[in-house]
Amino acid sequence: MIRVNLLLLLVAIACALGVVTSQHKARKLFVELQKEKDRAQQMEVEWGQLQLEQGAWAMAARVEKIAVAKLQMQLPASDRIRFVRMKERGAQP
Repeated sequence: MIRVNLLLLLVAIACALGVVTSQHKARKLFVELQKEKDRAQQMEVEWGQLQLEQGAWAMAARVEKIAVAKLQMQLPASDRIRFVRMKERGAQP
């Protein structure tokens, strides 16, 4: 009878240690998950800011201003503009 009680006590202790260990791992994983969620949120905010910045850099007025100021480019006179029509693919000449 004592052997059975001792065996049951050892099994109960092993189960208790298993529960404590698994709870500790679960808490560590939850903290890590929260950190990654925060990081993902920060990256989404940064992505939005980068999209806004890209839109600002690519505005036609800004590009034209830089082309005129830094590259000394100018729009051609209207009589110098030519339009070229392209044939559709598969069309007979």
